[in-house]
Amino acid sequence: MILRLRKILKTSCVCILRLPSVRCIASQTSGKPSPAAALLGDSVTVDRMTYPTDSLTNITPNILAKVGRNLHKLHNHPLFLIRKRIENFFYHHYVNRRGNPIFSVYDSLSPVVTLEQNFDSLLVPEHHVSRAPSESYYINSDYMLRAHTSAHQRDLIRSGLDAFLVFGDVYRRDEIDSTHYPVFHQVEGVRLFTQHELFQKVRDPSHLSIFEEHGKRMADKQEGHSMEAAKLLEHSLKTTLVNLAKHLFGKGIEARWVDAYFPFTHPSWELEIQYKGDWLEVLGCGIVEQKLLHSSGSGNQVGWAFGLGLERLAMKLFTIPDIRLFWSTDSGFLSQFDVEDPNTPVTYKPVSIFPQCTNDISFWLPSDSSYSYTPNDFYDLVRNIGGDLVEQVYLFDKFVHPKKQRTSHCYRIVYRHMERTLTQEEVNVIHRQIETSATKLLGVEIR
Repeated sequence: MILRLRKILKTSCVCILRLPSVRCIASQTSGKPSPAAALLGDSVTVDRMTYPTDSLTNITPNILAKVGRNLHKLHNHPLFLIRKRIENFFYHHYVNRRGNPIFSVYDSLSPVVTLEQNFDSLLVPEHHVSRAPSESYYINSDYMLRAHTSAHQRDLIRSGLDAFLVFGDVYRRDEIDSTHYPVFHQVEGVRLFTQHELFQKVRDPSHLSIFEEHGKRMADKQEGHSMEAAKLLEHSLKTTLVNLAKHLFGKGIEARWVDAYFPFTHPSWELEIQYKGDWLEVLGCGIVEQKLLHSSGSGNQVGWAFGLGLERLAMKLFTIPDIRLFWSTDSGFLSQFDVEDPNTPVTYKPVSIFPQCTNDISFWLPSDSSYSYTPNDFYDLVRNIGGDLVEQVYLFDKFVHPKKQRTSHCYRIVYRHMERTLTQEEVNVIHRQIETSATKLLGVEIR
């Protein structure tokens, strides 16, 4: 979640909806069945559970087909290798007195969550852009596909956990190119401390407290935290994550911290490393907001959290050029990652390169006010029809008619099969289906 928030907050992560928030989101829709609901019917089955659809439903059959694939659990998959490297780091470096790992791992939690879990439990503001139907996948007005693994944070803390990792698939409506995909994978890490645990290495902690009354919120601490606690938490967090980066990328890396903002942590940072001549953002992190811990029943503790995207790391570490490759079932791809030791160096070698086919589509945006068009609506429609044959979609021209005051968009759609050459005739069939569906479901008028 923390990773995604960087993007949305600059225009990234999402929040629990109380009933007023649900009304707020629902008010953005027309009240009639959404285009996705029109395709799905009165109900939709996700992860073996059936849910009624409504005007907020925007999940598509293409996205539904990805639920349950769990790429991070497939043993001959690059995401599994990254997951095991991260898991092994915490297992080997953070143990209790008996030598047992203190971090527990969860990798099979259902991606279906309530809006409350995904948003409000994480203190995301009620009108935050990440709640918009154009940003997240809604099953209906009560349930959605998680936009980040942080959606489980409060529930796991409530269960009594104070050190855990959550691996899982997350879902975001996004642009289409070689580095973006509507489904990707994250790991969320959380560690909490009691007063005794945080100060146990201090020579004389008798005069110290993790909390202070009437404190002021400052750039480097929360209002309820003592400065000593804030600095020890920051040191623990940054030491842990720099060592994780060294474990993944090598001991000689150069790292730097960048101040950031997330609704659920303060202070917050992003970690960047110098990698192959460029600064690479590795993760987002911060000190968990005390209000979040109070709502989780752990208000007597303090802690930190971080989140990172597995695909981002795997593409860099294994030199994987296109995010669609992670979904390939081709043995030529998967066999390259079929290794016993997850630390084995692997550099992806292309199975083959096939030519692109490019088609453009121009249309007038809906004049009917009952349609609320966003580019992500079109991207989802293209993905649902073209699937992974679509390599890229981008808006390259926008025009407003001076007299009619109508807006026209022109998109370029790049098609490429990962395993064979596509013919222009095949592409034209798919392209016509996109035109027909856009007219019918989005209310646009093809030019």
